[in-house]
Amino acid sequence: MQACCQKVSFLCDACVVSLFFSKFAYMNNDITNTGTWSENVILVDADYIDKVAFDLIVNFERMIGRRIPPADMARWIDCVALDGGLREGKSETHVVLIHDKKNPQMDNFAPSAYDAELNGKAFNDSLGEFVISSFPVEDMVGKDDFFIEVLEEACRHKEVKRIMVVPDAERMYDDVRHALRFVDDEKRITVFAMQPMPGGNFRQEILGYSLMSALGIRADEIRE
Repeated sequence: MQACCQKVSFLCDACVVSLFFSKFAYMNNDITNTGTWSENVILVDADYIDKVAFDLIVNFERMIGRRIPPADMARWIDCVALDGGLREGKSETHVVLIHDKKNPQMDNFAPSAYDAELNGKAFNDSLGEFVISSFPVEDMVGKDDFFIEVLEEACRHKEVKRIMVVPDAERMYDDVRHALRFVDDEKRITVFAMQPMPGGNFRQEILGYSLMSALGIRADEIRE
């Protein structure tokens, strides 16, 4: 697939960053089969971020008086990576999207279809290569257990140096905190939630900042 790049600028965690995005390309990146991990891992409850994106769209459309398009998935991933400490270079980041099997796609992101547009795809920009896997799970309880299982597995691998965790913090923050209690200090762990959460052997970032950037909501619109 031929890359088609465009330069874009966006505000993420109070920093204006210029990045070059390429179209998603096919990659064979099923970690469940290969057993290999990238140095950087972004683990996401995709149903949860889709719900939060919807809430932000509804609230901010009323506030700023304009239509807000679906969140740009590549832009959101970049913002999470930056908030998790990733900087420009040629590193590889594995993005793991866990979702309910009954949801074949996200309603508030683009691209959004797990099988057709996200799973087994990748993109490159100034932060390196991002390789995407999506995993459907039968029910909510099973999804939570699988999320923690993947998180613990990532933490066990020495080659994984940086993990960015985006759970449904309202429901399973304590499980995430418990899973991370004995993680090696050499690993940089960042947990994203919509508000500061108590304690934990990890850094924290506010999820709303990255989602607002991906939705194209500008700081000057909110101040007006």
